[in-house]
Amino acid sequence: MNEVRVRFAPSPTGYLHIGGARTALYNWLYARKHNGTFVLRIEDTDEERSTRESIDEILDGLKWMGLQWDEGPYFQSERLGTHQQAVRRLLEQGSAYRCFCTKEELEAKRAHAQEHKLDYKYDGTCRNLTPQQIEERTASGQPCVVRFKTPRQDGCIAFEDRVYGRVEKRYDDIEDFVILRSDGKPLYLLSSAIDDMTDRITHVIRGQDGLGNTPRQILILSALGYTPPVYAHISLTLDTKKAKISKRKHGEVVTVAYYKERGFLPWALCNFLLLLGWSNSEDREFFTREELIEAFDLDGIARHNSVFNYTPGDSVNWTDPKAVSMNARYISMLGMDELLPYVAAELQRSGLWQESYAAGKKQWFRDTVELIRTRLHTINDFSTRGRPYFADDFEFEEQAVAKNLKKDERLKTLLPAAAEALAGLAVFDVASIENAVRELCEREAVKPGLIINAIRTACTGQSAGPGLFELVAAIGQERTVARLRAAAGCI
Repeated sequence: MNEVRVRFAPSPTGYLHIGGARTALYNWLYARKHNGTFVLRIEDTDEERSTRESIDEILDGLKWMGLQWDEGPYFQSERLGTHQQAVRRLLEQGSAYRCFCTKEELEAKRAHAQEHKLDYKYDGTCRNLTPQQIEERTASGQPCVVRFKTPRQDGCIAFEDRVYGRVEKRYDDIEDFVILRSDGKPLYLLSSAIDDMTDRITHVIRGQDGLGNTPRQILILSALGYTPPVYAHISLTLDTKKAKISKRKHGEVVTVAYYKERGFLPWALCNFLLLLGWSNSEDREFFTREELIEAFDLDGIARHNSVFNYTPGDSVNWTDPKAVSMNARYISMLGMDELLPYVAAELQRSGLWQESYAAGKKQWFRDTVELIRTRLHTINDFSTRGRPYFADDFEFEEQAVAKNLKKDERLKTLLPAAAEALAGLAVFDVASIENAVRELCEREAVKPGLIINAIRTACTGQSAGPGLFELVAAIGQERTVARLRAAAGCI
């Protein structure tokens, strides 16, 4: 098998949204699976809508996801000469022709077809102009476009799509389509096909919405003597109303940047996007990066469109629950050496970072992250739900306070007693903390749950979390005692 070369070719007219990110992921995985080359090409020929900000957003998003390209980024706008040269070749060999039909003439023909309930297709008025007629019209300053000369013959153009199987398009159904505007700028249809040949792309893996362009691009490439690449059109990612997702319609919630800012781990997002339209024979859903590269193939891409639940909410339910659940699983299973830098960056962003976490309290920081990570869903949760471990100013959950602190009057004396018992410990470790709390329960003849739940809420403001004795050990003796006394004063 020749070297596999794939490409991701976004238009920089908006942010990198999850549909585009999924396309990039599939291309990247296929390249890595076959030890191939992943090419990044920016299709920036729409001058009015393409922006430097969008380009940077795309590059940053791909880097953050870990989808590093091997070549590029190439910019389509810098290849205008190559595209125009291809048009000249097509003209010279008779595979294309100049069309002088005016906009008004074409609109009149289209209106006539609509009036008589006919399918409109350009009728080839200029297809057989003589060289003299072309020269006269050009000399008189008449503007023209260049159209590809679709073969006038029976039969069809056919190709094997790696997802949809055999695709056929009758020649009779393909009009002589425009490949060069009157201002000398090629259309995307031609530019993209020529760029694929320039970049020596062997496999075009793109969205299903590009399937309609493929027969015409194959015609262009074949006319120029090129062997078309293998095509694989992947199903679309739709919203809950079965409409194509876009930032314009759905806002930032469908952009990669949104998930980065809200504490998703890069590969957790990749794993989630992968499953929006791909599955394997083992029906697995959770993969490490290396496992997925090994498992991925085009045969697993589904033909049916996938649905993305983009509804925002709280930290547990602010987007597709499956995505959040997958992110939580990555947080709980990621190697600590890989996880800690993400947590450190989040604490720095939120003003909770202390330099001692990288020096004298390095082991404490590591142990604390290990303790609480199985209860958190995003990296941002380390500075919100995890805040009580890194700061003394944290919020109390109203329900937790009502249930665990204010429901039983005995806690007015039990919490100070717990504070005294813990303050008197010479060794403040899990075993000593547990013994002190259980001895207090026996002495006061109360169920352990009453004091345990009260201590948890007093120390963290929450009603759930890691094991209490491990939690108290992590918070530390001085802070635990102070929080218990402060909570007692508020009952």
